[in-house]
Amino acid sequence: MNEMALLKRRILKALLIFCTVILFGPHTVPAKEKASLFVSIAPQEFFVRKISGDLFEVSVMVAPGADAHTFEPKPRQMVALSRAKIYFAIGVEFEKTWLDRFQAVNRNLKIVYTQNGIKKIPIPALRYQEKKANPNQASVQNDHGQDHGRSGLDPHIWLSPPLVKILARNIRDTLQEVDPAHGSVYGANYQMFIAELDKLDAELRGIFRGQEGLGFMVYHPSWGYFAHTYQLEQIPVEIEGKAPKPAQLQELITHAKKHNIRVLFVQPQFSSRSAELIAREIGGQVAFVDPLAMHWSDNLREVALKFKKALQQVAR
Repeated sequence: MNEMALLKRRILKALLIFCTVILFGPHTVPAKEKASLFVSIAPQEFFVRKISGDLFEVSVMVAPGADAHTFEPKPRQMVALSRAKIYFAIGVEFEKTWLDRFQAVNRNLKIVYTQNGIKKIPIPALRYQEKKANPNQASVQNDHGQDHGRSGLDPHIWLSPPLVKILARNIRDTLQEVDPAHGSVYGANYQMFIAELDKLDAELRGIFRGQEGLGFMVYHPSWGYFAHTYQLEQIPVEIEGKAPKPAQLQELITHAKKHNIRVLFVQPQFSSRSAELIAREIGGQVAFVDPLAMHWSDNLREVALKFKKALQQVAR
């Protein structure tokens, strides 16, 4: 066979292979489907991925911009949940209504209360009644920490790096139990995450050094654990979803003016209209801080710098 004939044969063979791929697609072995798990809020996805790596598909129940207090799952989420292996709860309000329903949809679903081991602190009825507490003290709660609403306990435990270490430990233990084949991976990832949390905690303590005891004003009281961890004072306007009465509002405005508080922090999930009215009364401004941001560590650094800037006005 001469070179020209051999070349034609190779070209025809290549064309045949090309046409086969176009018509039928490449011959590949389907990848093993990952097990799926759900978390309630976006910061939990950050924590879980730090420990699980890419070994699980992670879905967030409360989408960005939604309010975790009043959230209701969508039908497509319930369908996906019926195939999930784990649900990592954290004690936010909607879980009280929905966790039993999740279990009814998927009897094999393992529901894990990652807040177990954390002693929650109360949301103060009035700023002046607030008592300092140590949120880093661990104790197991028999009611799984479903404490928001009528009981008045603060659910925002994920905003304190020392408390996130407890959440991370509970996530690690669950993943090792459910998937022991990768237990050493989860253990190593957990140790790296703990080191990151310690570093972040040290950074935040450095940011607030010299600001201890100063107060920042928030519309919704999401930052109580953060404030206690770094020896600050959260001054909430709204308590458990209730706007302050006129006398209480005037008291807050008077306090803000007396202490040179000029920034009112609001989370983007809520309307800022009422906050803007208060800000005008104190001659200040509204600033947004998001307790539900997915990029958790970067978000805490950004929030800390905003708080520090506001506290420096108070200190003058």
